[in-house]
Amino acid sequence: MNGVVGRRLVLRLGLAATLGGTLSCSPDQERPATPSAETLRKASNPHEAIPPTPRGAVPPAPRDASDLHKAAPPAPRDASDARKAATPEARPGGGHRNLAREVRNGPRDRPRVALTFHGDGPVELAERVLSEAERHGVHLTVLAVGDWLDRHPRMARRVLAGGHDLGNHTEHDLDICALEERAAHAEIARCAARLRRLTGSIGSCFRPSGSRHATPLVRELAARVGYRTCLSYDVDSGDHADPGPATVTANVLDTVRPGSIVRLHLGRPGTAEAIPHILTGLTRRRLHPVTVTDLLGG
Repeated sequence: MNGVVGRRLVLRLGLAATLGGTLSCSPDQERPATPSAETLRKASNPHEAIPPTPRGAVPPAPRDASDLHKAAPPAPRDASDARKAATPEARPGGGHRNLAREVRNGPRDRPRVALTFHGDGPVELAERVLSEAERHGVHLTVLAVGDWLDRHPRMARRVLAGGHDLGNHTEHDLDICALEERAAHAEIARCAARLRRLTGSIGSCFRPSGSRHATPLVRELAARVGYRTCLSYDVDSGDHADPGPATVTANVLDTVRPGSIVRLHLGRPGTAEAIPHILTGLTRRRLHPVTVTDLLGG
């Protein structure tokens, strides 16, 4: 065997090993196809399989499995996903804040609604509303103002004894979203502490005072105190302006639908007069009032 033939045989044997094949010199067996010159060149110099990166170009991504986990997440598919990708939970410096979720309504596929009342005002009016609800066999949600419970501490137990939900509506019913952080936290925490002293619990949920929606800061402060839910609403009775019982009733019944959370006030005379008509109207619409806990709980 001369030197040229020997070198060719060694090269073919090396190529076969590189390509994972078996090379046989037996004349009775089929010989593999002769590789092209380009294949031979790359096999003899494997570093040429990845061409060098031109100066100024972005190098290719690493191929090993550990680098797969470093890949960037896919871009959001639509506008709603884009909003989720830029949630206020993300801190500018990294990490995430723990925020209470904001709830505006419950499931729309069940014939249930939640009548929610701000707990403040004359106790006699509150008693009328609670008793009327109990006479109809329904349960309400009362978001109590802390200083109202300070003046009427027995009302905390009264609400719970009737099977109703009791929650937090801040200590002084101020515009909490306009307060600085320390003052806003105190408004939530003081009412929560009062509820715990009176009932053993901070209550089922928190509703911001003076605002329909909680800011990310207020949601963070609510979570810090221990609340998982900031309660908003999708139906406003408008009873805080004392428009009269007929208007309050119409405001509720004209806009309520399955899953609605309705905003009302215990301490308004028009609301106390309207509540029997509201409950009757809901029955005719085959909508059953339940607590927020039951509405959201399934």
